[in-house]
Amino acid sequence: DPRGIYTCEIGTGKKSLQVHYRMCQNCIEVDAPTISGIVVADVVATVFLAVAVYCITGQDKGRMSRGEERAPLAPRGWGR
Repeated sequence: DPRGIYTCEIGTGKKSLQVHYRMCQNCIEVDAPTISGIVVADVVATVFLAVAVYCITGQDKGRMSRGEERAPLAPRGWGR
C-alpha cells in the first residue's frame, strides 16, 4: 500500500509529500502482449467462423430439390 507521508532531504532542506493512493482490489494489469494476444485470438476466431459459415452454405448450391429429381407421374397431355 503506497499511501503515507514521504520525505525527501536535499542538503539542509526537507520536503514532505503525502500520498493518497488507493489500489483497486479487483483490477488486473493489462500490458501490451496481453492486448495483442486478445486481438490476435479474436481475429483468428473471426476468420475460422467466416470459413465455417462459407463451407456450410457452399454445400447447398449443387443440390437439387426433391421435386426436381423425380419423374412426372403422368405424361403431359395424358388426360385429354
